[in-house]
Amino acid sequence: MNTISSQNPFFETYSTLHSTVPFDKIKTGDYVPAIREGIRRQNAEIEAIIRNPEVPTFANTVLAYEKSGEMLHRVSTVFGNLLSAETDDDLQELAKEIMPMMSEHENNISLNEELFARIKAVYEQQDKETLSPEQHKLLEDIYNGFVRNGANLLGEDKEKYRALCKELSLLTLQFSENNLKETNDYKLVITDKSQLAGLPESAVEAAAETAGEKGVEGWVFTLQAPSYGPFLTYADSRDLRRELYMAYNTKCTHDNASNNLEIVKKLANVRMEIAQLLGYDNFAEYNLQERMAQNSESVYKLLDQLLEAYTPTAKQEYAEVQALARQAEGEDFVLMPWDWAYYSHKLKDRKFNIDDELLRPYFELNNVKQGVFGLATRLYGITFKKNPDIPVYHKDVDAYEVFDKDGKFLAVFYTDFHPRAGKRSGAWMTSYKEQWIDEKTGENSRPHISIVMNFTKPTQDKPALLTFGEVETFLHEFGHSLHGMFANTTYGSLSGTNVYWDFVELPSQFMENFAIEKEFLHTFARHYQTGELIPGELVQRIVDSSNFNAAYACLRQVSFGLLDMAWYTRNTPFEGDVKAYEKKAWEKAQILPSVAEACMSTQFSHIFAGGYSAGYYSYKWAEVLDADAFSLFKQTGIFNPETAASFRENILSKGGTEHPMTLYKRFRGQEPTIDALLIRNGIKK
Repeated sequence: MNTISSQNPFFETYSTLHSTVPFDKIKTGDYVPAIREGIRRQNAEIEAIIRNPEVPTFANTVLAYEKSGEMLHRVSTVFGNLLSAETDDDLQELAKEIMPMMSEHENNISLNEELFARIKAVYEQQDKETLSPEQHKLLEDIYNGFVRNGANLLGEDKEKYRALCKELSLLTLQFSENNLKETNDYKLVITDKSQLAGLPESAVEAAAETAGEKGVEGWVFTLQAPSYGPFLTYADSRDLRRELYMAYNTKCTHDNASNNLEIVKKLANVRMEIAQLLGYDNFAEYNLQERMAQNSESVYKLLDQLLEAYTPTAKQEYAEVQALARQAEGEDFVLMPWDWAYYSHKLKDRKFNIDDELLRPYFELNNVKQGVFGLATRLYGITFKKNPDIPVYHKDVDAYEVFDKDGKFLAVFYTDFHPRAGKRSGAWMTSYKEQWIDEKTGENSRPHISIVMNFTKPTQDKPALLTFGEVETFLHEFGHSLHGMFANTTYGSLSGTNVYWDFVELPSQFMENFAIEKEFLHTFARHYQTGELIPGELVQRIVDSSNFNAAYACLRQVSFGLLDMAWYTRNTPFEGDVKAYEKKAWEKAQILPSVAEACMSTQFSHIFAGGYSAGYYSYKWAEVLDADAFSLFKQTGIFNPETAASFRENILSKGGTEHPMTLYKRFRGQEPTIDALLIRNGIKK
């Protein structure tokens, strides 16, 4: 063994407990050699499939292909995850080398004519009946994946496809990098204490700590959610609210190296070109073919249904907030976007006498974590055991072993809760290892799952106290995690969250429903100082206020869905003004006055650099599903073990082994309707 491979932890399967990633042994210099070796090994595996003199079969072709690339998958998974959760300048530079290399390799496989010929031969064989349903689904997915990745293209078209994919890879990387830089570079420095008026103590303390970290006097507010959100909600200074709002909502539009306006155009156009090269009218038609929605007509139908149902109430909500603002500011006052959170909060406080600062003391992070873990124990019988011996990639990360109700090992689970410079904004679930079953030995290889958040940090004299929204976020990402942990499929590419994109949010959004259930809150929500259980009347106020401005919030999501579809239903290249196009696209879902300089597209990572291109609607699609699913739990009892077992068995464990609607109907006994969502939001009685 040469020196590089003997010292590089990626070159051998991990010898750690449960084969967890040996983060403590990985060095930045390990990635490129390991990626190159991973590519070399997979190329050899693909070559062996092609050179096999036997007639193509499921076992010697499809299964062999499914199992190929194990090393490359291991390395690229770690690299990709850390690029989001714990990046630095070195990793970002490496990404510019690695991403195109990976893209080219993937294209070499998907455009390999000899490999596709063998897969096609298996696909077209008449004895497909001998395959199990899961084998059949794997074959279908792999065959369709090749076709959708250009396998049927010829000559120049094939080369053009390669070039477009490479360009897409680099553009998405640049888009994300620009966003991270703009977010990290901005700071609002306040030295006059009077300008902090209205802000809660927690926000002021956090801003003082941030100032200390950045080596400046006074208080520093940033574009990170735990800093930005409270400032817009509580700061009395309208000028400063506007300043911070504009900084956030003009990200990547300035005359500097981080401008994304041209990149947005290129990303939309490249995706359109790829779709048209593959025989589709536009990118949405290409993408939606493998979604529950199937086509853009279904997406627009849902968005229009929601617009019609929610707009009258959303307009009433705006009028009510505007009226309150005018009581304070005078009859000529026009409520602007930087006023919305501030006056909405005041109205909510007046109506329900409730706000995040009142609730925070009951949502100490460790208590919330125990509550969420306890909910999983109560529903499914699983338990969590922290294991400090499992290596982690940052000191803030904890690793747990998860055990099933029969005591068997189920999964490794990592938690990473707080913001830091090397972590992108938002919250997400990811995996380091997928679940799969060895068909020869029957061994069930269990998954390694991680949740990454940007929760309020602890301060010198206070633990991390979460907002109610952060509690909901925890439940959301934990729902994704359960989808990964409960995976019980034969093939890794069909396991866990490897499902249609508009189905993947069902398990996560389903879990959010528990946030307003008194029975759940009373299992963990204790005051961090006194230990007092959250009072029942405060829980009732949470419930009563849960639909506060729900129609406005729905239209906001619909507006993002409309913007997404506007970019990806185009069948001609876009050359116009990005800001003007955006404003026209979502005009009918806008309630607040438009701000000329503001731009969502330049920072809309979900649709330009994430997996939600022509897919943002799926949040609302899944909301219809989750409201309908939870209504069954409400009927049978929210902790009902039989209902939970059915949800686990029919939804959470099945991954992508069957069509999602088949799985859903098996759990629910019927197709979902929009009614449960309208009832939950108080739109329909």
